[in-house]
Amino acid sequence: MSAARPVRRDLAVTLVGLAALLAWDFSGADLALTRLFADVQGFAWRQAWFTRSLLHDGGRAVSAAVLLAGLVDVWWVGAARGPSRAERWRWTAAVVGSLVAVPALKRLSATSCPWDLAEFGGVARYVSHWQWGVVDGGPGHCFPSGHAVAAFAFFGMYFLWRAHRPALARAWLVGTVAAGLVFGLAQLARGAHFASHTLWTAWLCWGIAVAVEAFSRRRPLRAAPAGGSRA
Repeated sequence: MSAARPVRRDLAVTLVGLAALLAWDFSGADLALTRLFADVQGFAWRQAWFTRSLLHDGGRAVSAAVLLAGLVDVWWVGAARGPSRAERWRWTAAVVGSLVAVPALKRLSATSCPWDLAEFGGVARYVSHWQWGVVDGGPGHCFPSGHAVAAFAFFGMYFLWRAHRPALARAWLVGTVAAGLVFGLAQLARGAHFASHTLWTAWLCWGIAVAVEAFSRRRPLRAAPAGGSRA
């Protein structure tokens, strides 16, 4: 398979995902979906053990444990099997990059959480996250989802393993998507995020992974002519 083909396929998935996300945003479905979980009294699932303690706090703990296991794998296993130590470091760094980038964007956002809206017992008015710099009267700092990144950051593990153990890579991909959607649903039910917040986090994490993959594939291609000229 051509080295460029997987990158083109990854880019196509990225662009299709972006188109779907834009369609979701412009549909106005965020509020309609959120209203299924709340009324003027607020969100009944906001402090529930299942959504807060298990899926929110527990999810963060599981994510930290997986990241720690990845670091142990780099140090102790290295290139003993499958990807090289350099590949493992690269993709562990990509995971960490997502874990840093999404919360950083969230801190810059003026968008408040659903539970802050007056419609659901708060004080803010609804303002689309596309209206950059427009305050909604609430505390802001709620877009994209900082909790869903605890799962979607691990898209990098799919790219790490897909050339070495495709079945394992697919399992990582399915598990990452499933965990991210479960985390997102929990936050939706709690009023902590709109569905779009979770979906944009997924797209951003995927985009970071695709960018790292494209860069890593271009480096050997650039080095090849130089090696040939020395022969």
